[in-house]
Amino acid sequence: MSICPKNKSSKSHRDQRRAQWKMNAPTLVKCSKCGALMMPHRVCKNCGTYNKKQVVSVDD
Repeated sequence: MSICPKNKSSKSHRDQRRAQWKMNAPTLVKCSKCGALMMPHRVCKNCGTYNKKQVVSVDD
């Protein structure tokens, strides 16, 4: 059996549902050590610190 809707969806209801498909920019914060932009609650890719502690050695 194929999918068969019980009732017709109006154009406004269909478009209201489709209006929720939107992209948003990721939240970025400044690193407390080097000042580079990074995602919150993650290790800084620039200097390798998290919560003001060196956790990853970064080779530059």
